[in-house]
Amino acid sequence: MEHLSYPNESGEYRAARNALLDAEMELRRQLERIAALRRALPAGGVLKEDYVFERIGKNGAVEQVKLSELFEGKQSLILYSFMFGPEREKPCPGCTHLLDGLDGAARHVPQRASFYIVAKSPIARLAAWARDRGWNHLRFLSTAGNSYDADYFGDTSSFGAAMRAERGYEDGKNWDEPMLNVFRKEGGAIHHFWGSELVFASEEEGQDHRALDLLDPVWGLLDTIPEGRGDFFPKLSYEARPLA
Repeated sequence: MEHLSYPNESGEYRAARNALLDAEMELRRQLERIAALRRALPAGGVLKEDYVFERIGKNGAVEQVKLSELFEGKQSLILYSFMFGPEREKPCPGCTHLLDGLDGAARHVPQRASFYIVAKSPIARLAAWARDRGWNHLRFLSTAGNSYDADYFGDTSSFGAAMRAERGYEDGKNWDEPMLNVFRKEGGAIHHFWGSELVFASEEEGQDHRALDLLDPVWGLLDTIPEGRGDFFPKLSYEARPLA
């Protein structure tokens, strides 16, 4: 990459930047190696049950839909568990900022795989929040009447005692979690394919909120600036920016 040179850069800068470029290229290769390993996973467990969700139909009425009906002619189904249960006054800011970014992606992903957001709140509440937030492309399902979140770790209720102790969870207290699950339909059967288990892996110092980085444009952009992420964490709203 010796042909690249920005105005007035020093030789010291170019040498350091080229070394960083080597590391970035290796990271790109590592990401593809991981993606290949993920694609090569054997079939996961058969779907525990054909869960029934609620959604807003095309006529605006609430309707029921089975998980098996969500594939819409595709082989893969992606479900993201949104931390917005009925016990929450407002949804999780972390989930919300991620969905802000994914709303645009939701225009494109269904060309390749079916994609829905699931949460425990009633579907009318989810639809109202999406409308107020300006999410025009994300599609929502309510899990209020089924055990999907418990079975596929969209909440903490199925965690064993050892995991609860390791993570400091109090007995008898449960809450929703930002879990991404992928299901695969093949040969007439539906299998779980992959889940974002890194959400629950032990965190290293200073490395929190990294589990879904590959999907998250906010963290990706902040990682390009000298200040890095710092102690920033997204909020549901911010003060208006002053005009320049």
